[in-house]
Amino acid sequence: MTHPPVSPKNWLVTVLLSFFLGYLGVHRFYAGKIGTGVLMLVTCGGVGVWALIDFIMVLLGRFQDSDGLPIKNQA
Repeated sequence: MTHPPVSPKNWLVTVLLSFFLGYLGVHRFYAGKIGTGVLMLVTCGGVGVWALIDFIMVLLGRFQDSDGLPIKNQA
């Protein structure tokens, strides 16, 4: 049984960055998504809406890093 590839980025770090600094896009910088990180920084996380959506996506394990790999809890 092989598992699909998963991002080497830490899920818990991504959750915490998204929760506390999501409006600045810090979790996107951490995931390697520099361009959208800058957009979030300039728009204050899409006036909070984009930051909230990203936070939910991270919690569900559907947020991807810059290589397209999901950042999931490896528990």
